Amino acid sequence: MSEEIILDDVDRRLLRYYQAEPGASAAELAERAGLSGAAGWRRIERMREAGVIKRVEARIDWAALGYAVEVSLRIALDKGETRAFDAFLAAARDVPEVIEIQTFLGRVDVRLSVLARDMAHYEDIYRDRILALPHIADIEALMLVKRVHHDEALPL
Repeated sequence: MSEEIILDDVDRRLLRYYQAEPGASAAELAERAGLSGAAGWRRIERMREAGVIKRVEARIDWAALGYAVEVSLRIALDKGETRAFDAFLAAARDVPEVIEIQTFLGRVDVRLSVLARDMAHYEDIYRDRILALPHIADIEALMLVKRVHHDEALPL
């Protein structure tokens, strides 16, 4: 973050509209928030520079593109080797079907989200790519059945 920022009610209103419609222009967001286009743009730019707004992303429906299987792999690493964690993470980043990597403190060290077209494709990924990753001590696979709720927006 480049500067400390304090958000007022107008900033929060702009962020609410931005969360709801990230593709809207600064002028559209400003109008909804009751500001001039220039004032809205300045506030949005200030929040970007401060790191409050990181970036706008496209959310892809992978199932619509034929990726019907999502598996969450919880992995405990063999930490007997000094660079085991770094070596594992570097190798996991090279698996194209791994769409998310999270690290944890506790019994589980890493969680990987893996996408596959179908179970046969997942089996190939698991056998050829995942099991080849270094320093795995234990692995548990959790297959996603249904995403009931997914929303990164918080009330502002």
